[in-house]
Amino acid sequence: MGTREACEQLGVTLRTLYRFIDEGQLPAYKMGRVIRLQAPDLDAFIERMRIAPGSLEHLYPEPKASTEAKSAPEL
Repeated sequence: MGTREACEQLGVTLRTLYRFIDEGQLPAYKMGRVIRLQAPDLDAFIERMRIAPGSLEHLYPEPKASTEAKSAPEL
């Protein structure tokens, strides 16, 4: 598969795809001036990037109590 098709499947730019390849995260093959990727390699890459449940808690911290709740009189 070509790089443009791989970019579309991953939803990334060509520059990002080249970075994945250059960092060794995604295997690719150069034939002359053309870079090709194998579909199973792309599928395996996608699977490795899967987010584990519970690993994003740092992105949605608990909301702080509003000042109204703190100043409410106790009964």
